[in-house]
Amino acid sequence: MATPARPLRFGLVGTGHWARITHAPALTSTEGIEFAAVWGRNREAAAALAAEHTATSYSDLDAFLAAVDAVAFSVPPHVQSAIAVRAASAGKHLLLEKPIATSDADAGTLVRAVQDSGVASVVFFTARFQADVRAWLAGVAKQDGWAGGCAVWLGSALHESSPFNTPWRRDKGGLWDLAPHAVSLLWACLGPVVSVTADAGRADVTHLVLHHHSGATSTVTVTLSAPEAAEGFDLYLWGELGRSDAPAPTNQPETALRVALTELADNARSGRVTHPCDVQFGRDVGHVLAGAQRQIDALPGAGDSEPSAER
Repeated sequence: MATPARPLRFGLVGTGHWARITHAPALTSTEGIEFAAVWGRNREAAAALAAEHTATSYSDLDAFLAAVDAVAFSVPPHVQSAIAVRAASAGKHLLLEKPIATSDADAGTLVRAVQDSGVASVVFFTARFQADVRAWLAGVAKQDGWAGGCAVWLGSALHESSPFNTPWRRDKGGLWDLAPHAVSLLWACLGPVVSVTADAGRADVTHLVLHHHSGATSTVTVTLSAPEAAEGFDLYLWGELGRSDAPAPTNQPETALRVALTELADNARSGRVTHPCDVQFGRDVGHVLAGAQRQIDALPGAGDSEPSAER
């Protein structure tokens, strides 16, 4: 009888709301992995989260990395990108959040670190790990004639009462928090995005026109500043056969994250370093967002309007 594979030891970087409600429960409940360690900028929060899940908390990042085989991230993107480079350089496999970084330069540095070390990586574009979305994507891939798509995500995370009203979201808005999900799905449906045209509305309202390599075009509208009564997500394709609507975002992200963790662990054990949502794909989606950000920053009066939530 073959000896069972040793569980892959995962460490968690981050102790915030998303880490507590999604990452830690998924790490605890995914077969074949061990939730071994927690590192956070808030030492008390790291100790509390680790104790809740019988993991070990670390204040020293190098000691944390030495104790694990892989690292899951639940921190702001500019924090993630810097630590993930260190983790990859130390030979650790990476479960990354989107966006992987907020600049092309930082994303490129991270991709090179992953490639140089030969580690596996997965970026948690949540919908791409939902069973119903994967079934929908497989179905639309079998049909020709899709001319375009449309995605609208109206979120209210910048309301004062939201646990997701965090500094990086107030700074970067829906373009960097919600648009990665929409771009990821439209990319999977219509092919690689080759160019983007961006415009901005009030607060953090952002509009994108995506041109795909296939010749199709799609549009994305996102905001984190919508009234709660207007919240919602819609994404559909249109073409010769009519319309096809994507499933709604899951209200059980822990389930989707278990899938992502399992696929990362399988790649880590097999030596496979590619995945449809690996760090290179995360860089490519981020490149679209960075191009959109540059266009928005160059708009007349950019920076003069009041920022959402704090402005």
